[in-house]
Amino acid sequence: MTYQEILEAARTCSGPYCKACPVCNGRACKNTMPGPGAKGSGTVAIRNYEAWQDICLNMDTITVNQLVDTSYTFFGQRYELPVFAGPVGAVKLHYGDKLTDLAYNDILVPGCAQAGIAAFTGDGADPEVFAGAAKAIGQNGGKGIPTVKPWDRDTIFAKLDDAKASGAKVFAMDIDAAGLPFLKGLTPPAGSKTVAELREIIDYAGVPFLIKGVMTVKGARKALEAGAAGIVVSNHGGRVLDGVPATAAVLPAIADAVKGQMTVLVDGGIRTGVDVCKALALGADAVILARPYVTAVYGGGIEGVKALTRKLKGELEDTMAMCGVHSLAEISRDIIF
Repeated sequence: MTYQEILEAARTCSGPYCKACPVCNGRACKNTMPGPGAKGSGTVAIRNYEAWQDICLNMDTITVNQLVDTSYTFFGQRYELPVFAGPVGAVKLHYGDKLTDLAYNDILVPGCAQAGIAAFTGDGADPEVFAGAAKAIGQNGGKGIPTVKPWDRDTIFAKLDDAKASGAKVFAMDIDAAGLPFLKGLTPPAGSKTVAELREIIDYAGVPFLIKGVMTVKGARKALEAGAAGIVVSNHGGRVLDGVPATAAVLPAIADAVKGQMTVLVDGGIRTGVDVCKALALGADAVILARPYVTAVYGGGIEGVKALTRKLKGELEDTMAMCGVHSLAEISRDIIF
């Protein structure tokens, strides 16, 4: 199955908001919510994508001719490349009624595991969404990162119990989901967390814990103070606040501030293996793609997930070879123009 075939198949069952565009750049869906678009003017998703396109790479082919190694070790687990599928919830609402969240994760999690990567799984107001995702991770050898939303303390602890039962080695929270409309006005309440509250949650988790939704050096240092093992530089695809910068723009300063003290991931508009290489050069350890993997699941199921991952791996290998680097450790800001 080719990626073009995946897109063509996805167009028959996605929508009405997601168009499974040839280039997932945030323009066709723009400010559609529900739907995959960004909040308000819808320009943040577009800005995320375009920021990666504005970065250029330096070629260097006067070097040893050897195979490129894209393998990545993430908290003791080895993966084929430094790419993860992103956490997505309410797929039936946002992407089309072909799949429920439970059915989506039952495809995404094993598809990623078979492709040599792992998925961050989503959460929702229905407790069965997180529980089902955790079950799918457990059925695939603990390969996956269950991602909880910033609910109240008791709700989070109950969900983390499900995560622990899955055998997952790393957990996450998308703290920026505090800005999602469906989390507002709930009983019990959900929303922002203090450093002390995060520290209590991280201590309860008992495994490396990532905070997703960090966009400033100050935020990264707060996550570090709370005991987070890593962060995801993310503006939630532009879905929680209009008028914020692209993740590519803020990544270098954040990476410079905390690299070596915690793992740094980034998402937002990353679409190709070329983009992956650029993100690593700017200081990320790995990247997350969400919308493209939704399209892969809708358009090709498990085979679609595997095909997209193969495409990303091939593009990353080619980019690294043409830039004269042969392992992830060799990628540095020197290759950025």
